[in-house]
Amino acid sequence: MATDINNGGGDSTTTTNETAAKKQNPKKCNLLDHHAIKYLLDETVCEVVHRCGFPEDVRLSNMKLLMGSLIIILALVAQFYPKKFPDNRYFLIGCIVLYVILNVVLQLIIYKKQRNAIVFTHPPRGSSNVTGVVVSSTFPRFSDMYTLTIESADPNSISANKPVELTKSVTKWFTKDGVLVEGIFWNDVKGLLESHYKEPKKNS
Repeated sequence: MATDINNGGGDSTTTTNETAAKKQNPKKCNLLDHHAIKYLLDETVCEVVHRCGFPEDVRLSNMKLLMGSLIIILALVAQFYPKKFPDNRYFLIGCIVLYVILNVVLQLIIYKKQRNAIVFTHPPRGSSNVTGVVVSSTFPRFSDMYTLTIESADPNSISANKPVELTKSVTKWFTKDGVLVEGIFWNDVKGLLESHYKEPKKNS
C-alpha cells in the first residue's frame, strides 16, 4: 500500500488554510543569531516531517527524561538524607558514584543515539515499510551552509534505504529581513524526504 507523504493525508482545504496562516504569521529570526536560525529551521523541519504523516518516536526522549529524573532524585536524596556528616560519608560517596555513573550513561546515550538528530519517527500509518526515519541537521558556526540528513531509523531493516543529504545556503530560505520563505523550505525538505522514503517494491 503506497503512502502519500505529500500532504500526510490532508485535503486541499487544510493545505489552503495552512498556507494562508503562514502568510499572516510569517516565521522570523535574527539573521545574525546563528543559534536562532538553526532552531527555526529545525523546528520547521519537524513540522514538515509530521505533516507528511510520520508520527514521532519519543522513546529516546523518554529515556533521557527518565535518566534526568533519576539524577535529580539521587541529588535530592543525598541533600536531605537525615544523618549529618561525617556519619553519612559512605552514603554520600555512594550517591556521588551513582551520580557520576548516571551522568556518563546519559551522555553516552546522547552521543551514540542522538548526535545531531532533531527528530526520530515511526513509519507512516498504512505504510508497508517497517522503519521510520531519523532526521539530522548541522549548521557550522561562521558558515551559511545548512545540511539536512535523512536516514532510516533501523539501518539493518530490510526496508531501510540509503541516507540522503541536502546542503544549501540559508540565504536561499530567508529574506533580507529574516523572514523564512516557508514554501521554498518546505518543498526542499519534502523533496528530500520523498527521495529517501520509498515504498519497497512488491513481488509480482
